[in-house]
Amino acid sequence: MGRMENVPTKSKNLKRTAFAFIVIMAFVSMFSDMTHEGSNSIIGAFEKFLGADPFTISLVSGLGLFIGYSLRLLTGYLADKTKKYWLITILGYVIDLFAVPLLCLVPENGWLLAAFFILLEKAGKAIKKPAKNTLVSFAAKANGTGKSFAFSELLDQIGAFVGPLILTLTYWLRGDLSDYDRYRLGFLVLGIPAILCLVLLIIARILYANPSTFEKEETVAAPKSSLKKSSFILFCIGGALLAIGFVGYPLALSQFNNYNLFETRYLPLLYSYAMLIDAFAALIFGFLYDRFGLYVVGISTAFSIGASFFMFMIADYWAVFLGLTLWGIGQGAMESVVLSGVTDLTGKNDRAKAFGIFDTLFGLCSLGGSALIGLLYEASILWMCIFSAFFIAASSLFFVLSYFALKKEKTLTISPASNSEEK
Repeated sequence: MGRMENVPTKSKNLKRTAFAFIVIMAFVSMFSDMTHEGSNSIIGAFEKFLGADPFTISLVSGLGLFIGYSLRLLTGYLADKTKKYWLITILGYVIDLFAVPLLCLVPENGWLLAAFFILLEKAGKAIKKPAKNTLVSFAAKANGTGKSFAFSELLDQIGAFVGPLILTLTYWLRGDLSDYDRYRLGFLVLGIPAILCLVLLIIARILYANPSTFEKEETVAAPKSSLKKSSFILFCIGGALLAIGFVGYPLALSQFNNYNLFETRYLPLLYSYAMLIDAFAALIFGFLYDRFGLYVVGISTAFSIGASFFMFMIADYWAVFLGLTLWGIGQGAMESVVLSGVTDLTGKNDRAKAFGIFDTLFGLCSLGGSALIGLLYEASILWMCIFSAFFIAASSLFFVLSYFALKKEKTLTISPASNSEEK
């Protein structure tokens, strides 16, 4: 009897330990986002200041996404092959974080060097992401993937909210500086949370050397088969279509700059607002995901269908903030429930590879989509908005189709077992 009573206790202890790991990794993400999302809040305006045109800004954004996602196929494969999840995660964070303070070295008119550091940061993100997401997914399985990734995204986006505020405070304190020197100081200050992030990451590595023990070993599935199932394929198509249609923030920021509604020193606050929406949207949809499953991914991404119309076609305060609200909801969906979907659709031993496949496809489509959006922006903003809305709507449809495909697969898996029991 003692043994039987001890099982729930062990299960509860495992869940608590797994959640503690999720919490510390969420704080790692928070400090990380203070750095690179703080940078993202001004990078479009900085590129424009250095002489880059709208097409170049959009292309660099798309190329950054391409590098940041396409390399994940390789790094995801290496993570699963070597099981060196921690080593790969830490290496990626080092590159990702310190590319941002290096932007302070960019000279005036040096948009090419700025583009190099922007792409270097995305490369670091590509190295760390599959391994880091896999580490978190092990613990997420013990507590509910939707809630776990939502909590992680909440702290992540608190960091994304605070990062631009740090820049705003810095600019307010040093209002005597020129625009160029203000940008440089801002990038340098963002190195402080980068250091804090790495310190916390090393602590997490010491305390939780093997997070894979949080998730039970697979007993039924062949992990490779899960990557070939209709549900996962449809989900990947949904992600690809979303990547094509989702407008990058640097281009939107460049458009806001054209409106002359906001002073340069207050531009980071716009990104802070979007990240705050992102955080709460991720939390809400994360809890809904655990209740309703993949269906929620399609619903959450649908909110951003009209974002570009408000951000790019109406030069008024209310339109900018409404557009940013819808854009933030879509961003929150991409960074929380989409991760939950990949986790639940794939097996434990091949999950880093699954993240790599999904992210590589996402990156390829982001590059093509960003280039087309940049060209359409210069030709016709209306057609650019229609293009964006169409592909986001199509992505939502495929996410919903993935939900029904998964239900069908589960029915086919359960039916043979039920029949054999009846016999």
